[in-house]
Amino acid sequence: MKIGVVSDTHIPSRAKALPAALMEGLRGVDLIIHAGDLLKDYVLYELEEIAPVEAVAGNNDDEYIRSKLPDKKIIKAGKFRIGITHGYGRGSNTLYAALAAFSRDNVDCVVFGHSHVPFNETVNGILCVNPGSPTDKRWQEHYSYGIITVGDSNISAEIKYF
Repeated sequence: MKIGVVSDTHIPSRAKALPAALMEGLRGVDLIIHAGDLLKDYVLYELEEIAPVEAVAGNNDDEYIRSKLPDKKIIKAGKFRIGITHGYGRGSNTLYAALAAFSRDNVDCVVFGHSHVPFNETVNGILCVNPGSPTDKRWQEHYSYGIITVGDSNISAEIKYF
């Protein structure tokens, strides 16, 4: 199973539309995770044209988005449990805020965003993935998104840059 991972699209404030490189890179995935800061709900509809979407709200999402999406959720992918959160609100370190959101849950992977800084490492036995941003690279050299690969006995991720 292949899962596309996106966060911090900030449409329309950072870009008018999802980048073609992102949309092409997501073609063929089985599922897409959006880790918040969509700003407009039509971002979900565009992604749903490629694959089903699981999403959470971010700190920049308005009340409408927040009424439709939770702050965190856990999904199953094969035998693995993936926690999804935006990663803000629990201290100054986004990684540790994301991990803290699932401290009482048994997850194999945590997907988060907020910092716009791509991250793909295993921390305390948990695969931690921040795809960066496809529309607002801030101080990063490239825009980015992620791909999680779920096998029968393993889960791994890679960051894709453009």
